[in-house]
Amino acid sequence: MNNPVQPPEQAVGDRIDERAERIKQATSEAVATTKEKVERAADHVEEGLHHATDKAAEAAHKASDKAARVSERSREVYDETVDRADAWLEQVRDYVREKPVQSVAIALGAGWLLGRILRR
Repeated sequence: MNNPVQPPEQAVGDRIDERAERIKQATSEAVATTKEKVERAADHVEEGLHHATDKAAEAAHKASDKAARVSERSREVYDETVDRADAWLEQVRDYVREKPVQSVAIALGAGWLLGRILRR
């Protein structure tokens, strides 16, 4: 038993130092655990954002492609309509050239009928 006897102040100081060291270790462990959890949460959020961004980009591409197809189809319909109107106008011109008297009579009749309808 060669335990030297420590003065009470030194024994209290040693216990304080031991407890302070335990608190430091517990704090370090808590910080490390919290840091890991925060990093995992950040990774999860980042994955979610990447997934959402990919979905949004895919939807934007689909919408853009659809708009391009609709625009192209609209242009085709417009061109067809213009062609039909030009063909109809050419037919009317040919009819007026071939039958000028009948054309004037039809125009007068249509004008008279339109005037009667609009008067009411």
